[in-house]
Amino acid sequence: MPRMLRRAAVLGATAHAANRRGQAQGQAAAAQDQAAAAPPPEPMAPADEAAPDSFGELMKLKELLDAGVLTQAEFDTQKQKILSA
Repeated sequence: MPRMLRRAAVLGATAHAANRRGQAQGQAAAAQDQAAAAPPPEPMAPADEAAPDSFGELMKLKELLDAGVLTQAEFDTQKQKILSA
């Protein structure tokens, strides 16, 4: 009798694992189908060229502030000039 119970338990566990694996594969296939059916992303509009330059300038100013070369007031003045440009 215990042998039959073990067999039933093993079969039940195997069926459960197979069901979960099938569900996971089905969800992955559905996600892949959705990704394939989605329209391609629109190309981004050209970015303003001043943005990367201003970011780099701000980073340089921050480094100078951290190094003690600039005072906080000088940093704030220069930052406002960069951001208003």
